Amino acid sequence: MMNEDNKERGVRLPAEWEPNGCVILSWPHELTDWAPMLDEVTECFVEIASAIADEESVVIVAPDVSVPRRLLDSHPHKDRIIYFECPTNDTWARDFGPITVRVDGVPSIYDFKFNGWGLKFASDKDNLITSAMSRSGLLRCRYVNKLGFVLEGGSIESDGRGTLLTTSTCLMSANRNGEMSRDEIEAYLKNAFGLDRVLWLDHGALAGDDTDSHIDTLARLAPCDTILYTSTDDVDDEHFEELRKMEDELKAMRTAEGRPYNLIALPLPDAIYDDGDRLPATYANFLILGRSILMPSYGQPRKDMLASQILRIAFPDHKVRMVDCRALIKQHGSLHCVTMQIPKEIIAI
Repeated sequence: MMNEDNKERGVRLPAEWEPNGCVILSWPHELTDWAPMLDEVTECFVEIASAIADEESVVIVAPDVSVPRRLLDSHPHKDRIIYFECPTNDTWARDFGPITVRVDGVPSIYDFKFNGWGLKFASDKDNLITSAMSRSGLLRCRYVNKLGFVLEGGSIESDGRGTLLTTSTCLMSANRNGEMSRDEIEAYLKNAFGLDRVLWLDHGALAGDDTDSHIDTLARLAPCDTILYTSTDDVDDEHFEELRKMEDELKAMRTAEGRPYNLIALPLPDAIYDDGDRLPATYANFLILGRSILMPSYGQPRKDMLASQILRIAFPDHKVRMVDCRALIKQHGSLHCVTMQIPKEIIAI
């Protein structure tokens, strides 16, 4: 098998709930698609950055770092906020940011190609951010050039023990790695990340999702062989049939030991529209910190609270903090999409 080389070298893709200690954010500015609503989305970014800095370090990437610095200078833990000045196209750090692997326990960063979710949007500046952070010395670890393969962080979920969960509609899209078959893509992922298994979902697309169904909008791995997944009981919802088929796929999956997964359904938020188009709001787009879960909320008190209570079941040792992400969802993304965790140990402070 192709993955044997990396497994022999001890390559492992950690789970998000393993200790990291630092999160990357890319700040919105007037040259991004956020320009018409810059003040509104900036408030959301301030809230996210502040919540992270309450317990972990934050690296903020921006073309002009004086803007976020001024807004965050009063934070009681402002010493945890690191600024990196660099040109950017947009704010979706999950998808252009470095993906951390551990080689015999030592972190390395992979820099995959980001092409704007299959050539949908400009990505030339964002595709250079990881290498720029490495060259500057901000990231003090081995840099691995993987720019020959298109991969976004939001498209993969790892349990840290050799299993990866993903979606075929994203990884098999023609404008990413269209010359490769599903078997070839799976073999590549196994080799790159030292995996034993890749689990594929073929269903679950959400209206308004520009990513071709990133896994972090649909299903998230959690400790104790648990999967949290987006679901709805509303037969009149346009997503009902696709999410039911996705649920059936999840029920058929087995752990490496051959057992069914512990499946926990997350409610689908009530429909949110912008100019008549439904937006891909989902509670699955949460961020796992060391002591907290940052969960997107959408101004829907009943469902917001239900989702937070469900997350506490899967993460009983974490507190759940809601962040109002109604601004983020207007650009078809949410909280997990704008963040990327990295080990604090690799940051030059």
